[in-house]
Amino acid sequence: MNEVAMFEPAVYQARRAALCAALSAQLREAGVSVGLILLPGNAESPMNYTDNTYRFRQDSAFLYCFGLAEPDMAATIDVASGRTTLYADELTVDMLVWTGPRLGVAALAAACAADDVQPSAALPCTLRAAAARDGLPLFLPPYRGETCLRLAAWLDVPAAMLADKASLPLIKAMIALRQIKEEREVEQIEQAVNTTIAMHRAVMALGTPGRSEAALMAEATRVALAGGGMPSFPPIATVRGAVLHNHGYPGYLRSGDLFLLDAGAETVMGYAGDLTTTFPVDGKYSPQQRAIYEIVLAAGKAAAGLLKPGLPFKEAHFAAARTIVEGLQALGLMSGPLDEIIAAGAHALFFPHGLGHQMGLDVHDMESLGEAQVGYDGQPKSTQFGLKSLRLAKPLLAGMVLTIEPGIYFIEGLIALWRAEGRFKQYIHYDRLEPWLQAGGYRNEENWLIRADGAHLLGARFDKSVAGMETALAGRRS
Repeated sequence: MNEVAMFEPAVYQARRAALCAALSAQLREAGVSVGLILLPGNAESPMNYTDNTYRFRQDSAFLYCFGLAEPDMAATIDVASGRTTLYADELTVDMLVWTGPRLGVAALAAACAADDVQPSAALPCTLRAAAARDGLPLFLPPYRGETCLRLAAWLDVPAAMLADKASLPLIKAMIALRQIKEEREVEQIEQAVNTTIAMHRAVMALGTPGRSEAALMAEATRVALAGGGMPSFPPIATVRGAVLHNHGYPGYLRSGDLFLLDAGAETVMGYAGDLTTTFPVDGKYSPQQRAIYEIVLAAGKAAAGLLKPGLPFKEAHFAAARTIVEGLQALGLMSGPLDEIIAAGAHALFFPHGLGHQMGLDVHDMESLGEAQVGYDGQPKSTQFGLKSLRLAKPLLAGMVLTIEPGIYFIEGLIALWRAEGRFKQYIHYDRLEPWLQAGGYRNEENWLIRADGAHLLGARFDKSVAGMETALAGRRS
């Protein structure tokens, strides 16, 4: 019998009760007092034919409320009473041959403390009756095509209209709960971060000239699997660090290169870690590499030093940006009034992304619920280049987990475009950038827990200083 990795049943029962309480408050504000929550789990998703599927990953909202990492399930929760019904089917004999024995539906319902369990075929009738009585069931925005099709059929709503029909009160209630991590969740995240650190150390140990990017990506994945879970996202493992989301692995490491690894582990219960490390293939940073790398470290330190409840995360982002500009000014690559440069967005040539994001059951936690709600409390985002990629801006709360990941990048195509347009030429010394164009990309990422008295760096000690990195690299085998 397959073991199920879950918290105790009362945890999920309490989470659903808290969701109903939070949602009831939201509904009262909207002038509504009743409703039925519909939470569909994920189904298997084929890669290239039906029986060859991607690794199954349960929907995180379903996982949070029920803890069941099995496909083809759904659940309803009556907001007024809190009564929960799980919809699932017994394993057929044909399925048993291929999957081995699994928990029966009664045992699954007991594991998550559901009040009732019904066959999947009963769900459409339940939803129709609820819609006739109370209006459209409350559901979250679907992000998978197969879920859209199931919802469209169940609710008699065109698939193209589902995003607009998703319940904003349910979205807000789910965010309010999930953004504050329980202690048991922090323990899971810390486990994921420690496995992530092991991934990065293993890659550093092999990252010598002649190795392939693919081999280092495979090593990161091996460590994640050995830790009991999976990678929390496809690793970025590249000598072309100026490509922000580089998920190809065609290259080889050469003397003089920097290697950038952005990778994380996910625990068997679905909680994520996410770190980025930038190290010299030769084992020592060149003077040019060291200069940029230390600016990135300083930017992360400046941002992390501000973290506390009540701080708008956007202020931490700007603290990192100011440190980056000051460092580039010291190198003669930028000049001008610091605040003016930041307000104009000229620094985004070198720092074109946001400082970080929330992390939990999703590596970019809850972003399927809408970035404006998750990261901005519904407030509008900036449209300015660079700042528009800031995923989190709202005030921080004790219990949040987030990343701090500043970077500096020499993106040749972007530099050429801005130079040709004369963009921000009063701040950027384009004529001095040529010797730096091969410098590539530098990013350092750490995971932080917001506490009542400030912030706590998650995971075991991982010294990212120049001295710490070079010491760790000194003992590698070729």
